[in-house]
Amino acid sequence: MSRFDENPFGEPTVDNPFADPAVQQVTANTNNVQRGLEDYNPFADQGEQRPATARGAANPPPPAQPAIMQPTQEAPPPAYARSAQQPALQSHISTAELQRRQEELERKAQELARREEELKNSPYNARRNNWPPLPEKCCFQPCFYQDINVDIPLEFQKHVRQLYYLWIFHALVLVANIVGSLALMIHKSDFTTFGLSILYSILFMPFSFLCWFRPAYKAFRSDSSFNFMVFFFVFFFQFMVAVIQTIGIPGSGTCGFLVAIETFDSTAGGITVGVILLLIALGFGSAAAMDILLLSKIHRIYRSTGASFAKAQQEFTSEFLRSEHVQNAATNVAASTLRAQMSNSSSRY
Repeated sequence: MSRFDENPFGEPTVDNPFADPAVQQVTANTNNVQRGLEDYNPFADQGEQRPATARGAANPPPPAQPAIMQPTQEAPPPAYARSAQQPALQSHISTAELQRRQEELERKAQELARREEELKNSPYNARRNNWPPLPEKCCFQPCFYQDINVDIPLEFQKHVRQLYYLWIFHALVLVANIVGSLALMIHKSDFTTFGLSILYSILFMPFSFLCWFRPAYKAFRSDSSFNFMVFFFVFFFQFMVAVIQTIGIPGSGTCGFLVAIETFDSTAGGITVGVILLLIALGFGSAAAMDILLLSKIHRIYRSTGASFAKAQQEFTSEFLRSEHVQNAATNVAASTLRAQMSNSSSRY
């Protein structure tokens, strides 16, 4: 009767080899392995174990993502091991540098405060003369105002300073010429050279400052063609005088090469005086070389500005007519002429 209880339309259980429990266990294990391979992600974190889930219509597999390579970060190199003296040395240098800058700023602030005080105290806010730098208790007072950092444009300050240092060098060579002439007078009793050297120093020092440095200073300050012309003319004359002084004609009042060569003799005093005069001659020669160098450099700057002799004439005419002394003189001449005409007309009647 048991055979009639079975489903006649189902598969027979006697002849079905897959109905064996051992076969069904192996088949279940194979399906589990396949599901595990489908769920395996090689780019996922290996340390995190996720339970395998059954995939189907209700739980579809996630879409495939591209592989992203993370950049590797290398450990930074070890820092440079400084010695114990280097930080202290650097702090000491930085402190000294900061102190020096602080002192420089304080000095500049004091100078600006002094200039502001001078401008406030001066009448009509006129700038006070500061050259030549004389003490306040001196009986003479400065005659000119000179401040290259304020008056001269930045691109020309270097040339004006070079001219000023050249004038100082000329003055020092003239003083050295007095010393050499004194040694020559003691050695050869040459009183003429000594007297002329003193006269040249008294004349050339102030006149060189007034006749070629001040015109150059005014020319660069106000871009004046007329002052440039004056500077070129006088400075070329200065160059010629320096060349003559370098030659050193005997009896001319300068210790040049000819005078130095004549001084050399067999005595010890003659050799010493000759060496001194030779050094002074080299000083005159160096001054002449720097004269021609600066003359050519400033002339090149002057030509690059588009200035000309006609512009200098025009400036001279305008400055001459605007001069207060010329206007006063013209007013006096016109007034005297008018009075003379009125007296002549009154005498007629």
